[in-house]
Amino acid sequence: MTEYKQCIVIRDDLKLSKGKLAVQVAHAAVSASEWADRTTHDKWKEGGQKKVVLRVATLKDMFELKEVARRQGLPTALIQDAGLTEIAPGTVTVLGIGPAKADEIDKITGNLKLL
Repeated sequence: MTEYKQCIVIRDDLKLSKGKLAVQVAHAAVSASEWADRTTHDKWKEGGQKKVVLRVATLKDMFELKEVARRQGLPTALIQDAGLTEIAPGTVTVLGIGPAKADEIDKITGNLKLL
């Protein structure tokens, strides 16, 4: 049986509060899932909507990862904060990748560390 998952990638350099980070991760999960095709989305939901939260060191790393995922045809969503609380408006906080087949995502994110 094919496994589906979604990866949410956070920036380690921002040092967001736990609450702020949780909201940004949620934004990325919802936004990226909206770009998945219906079949993939449905199979991911049927499998329990698996998500993994990973981290990169910098914004540059995040942009590079997004470009690799985009080139592979995976759904992606970069989240920019409104800037009403902890960080400046427009700050890119997280990247959502997937849902997609786990082996496809792992080719891109397999070397990243868990949050």
